[in-house]
Amino acid sequence: MYGGDEVSAIVVDVGSYSCKAGYAGDDTPKAVFSSVVGSIEQTGETDEAKADTAPDSKNGAKPMDVDKAKTKRKLYVGQELEFRRDHMEVISPMKDGTVTDWDIVDNIWNHAFRQRLLINPEEHPMLIAEPSTNTGQQREKAAELMFEKYKVPALFLAKNAVLTSFASGRATSLVVDSGGGSTVVAAVHDGYVLQKSVATSPISGEFLTDCMMKSLESKGVVIRPRYSFKKKEVSPGEYKVMDLDFPNTTESYRLYCMRAIASDIKESVCRVPDTAFDEVAYANVPTTSYELPDGQTIEVGADRFKIPDILFNPSLSQTIPGVDGFADSMSARGLPRMVIDSVNRCDVDIRKELLGSILLSGGSSSILQLKERLEKEVLEESPGNARVKVLASGNSVERRFSVWIGGSILASLGSFQQMWFSKAEYEEHGVSYIQRKCP
Repeated sequence: MYGGDEVSAIVVDVGSYSCKAGYAGDDTPKAVFSSVVGSIEQTGETDEAKADTAPDSKNGAKPMDVDKAKTKRKLYVGQELEFRRDHMEVISPMKDGTVTDWDIVDNIWNHAFRQRLLINPEEHPMLIAEPSTNTGQQREKAAELMFEKYKVPALFLAKNAVLTSFASGRATSLVVDSGGGSTVVAAVHDGYVLQKSVATSPISGEFLTDCMMKSLESKGVVIRPRYSFKKKEVSPGEYKVMDLDFPNTTESYRLYCMRAIASDIKESVCRVPDTAFDEVAYANVPTTSYELPDGQTIEVGADRFKIPDILFNPSLSQTIPGVDGFADSMSARGLPRMVIDSVNRCDVDIRKELLGSILLSGGSSSILQLKERLEKEVLEESPGNARVKVLASGNSVERRFSVWIGGSILASLGSFQQMWFSKAEYEEHGVSYIQRKCP
């Protein structure tokens, strides 16, 4: 056993929207910060770039592409993203829920350990949450980074769906994880993901936020990013908004700031309609007001119901001007359809049990009425005698962090301590052994 009582494991979950990190045994993560990063290309070797990249020369010294060697990029992680900088692009390490840029993930981990948790990774076992759709290659890359760069004593990679399942105290369940970058439905049986049951869809929190933004723009609402104006007090309690001009702000940073506002509008006013959205029926629905950062108040009407309903009926997004369609209609299907398809791909014996414990997790699952509507629609589509139960924690913090919480529970179990993939095993068997140790 590696841990003992004196040193606690660290649990890290890098999602497509935010990164959660903290100590095993805690009930919420200590550090939560955005998992997109700001990047400024630095051409040529300026003294500043030399100073910045000196400590990293160990891992940067591998022969890189020639063009990469010329342009070093400086990454801004976490809080540093809040400040507008000239020529700063906002880039995400994930695409559709899987990691595409390991350099960024490495920076995010480093930020989490050194700046947020203030720990030395060489002293703590690490439990890392990974997407249920992860490939063997991705897992080996993660393990290699952890052992070679951070020199962790022990490591375990656990699937998101399994951790969500453990967070609610079940070993078998159907996990519907709707996050920032993708929605994944996966069946978990006795603590293992049934790979054949995994269904993914690109319709996610960020997609809904985009729909919200485009829909408001088409109605003539201008969302002004936080950095583009300042308020000046004219008389007590009365403010005048003054435009600020920053010509060197990149398009991606402007979008990032606008998305943050649109996302808050979505979280504040949206709820899932009880029945499928219909333009005519919801045309004269009472509006809700929302005050934008620059002081203008907007009224949100039918969009409050239309945007969340895209989760159930993806074709609705086509009716919003400016939203790109999906290349293949197969990948974009509604939640109830995904749930039924996923259950049907599993063994006949466990289908009943899966329908009886459908777990909601991820940030987008906190939209009001989502649970009731999903239960109703799955019930209509499932065989007559099935009991359908959709379970979601009443606490939206728990829904958002359910993967992390599951990891925290798992890593602090006494019986789990023999499961760690240790540094000694890594050195003896090589990185591919992770496939055996972490199913």
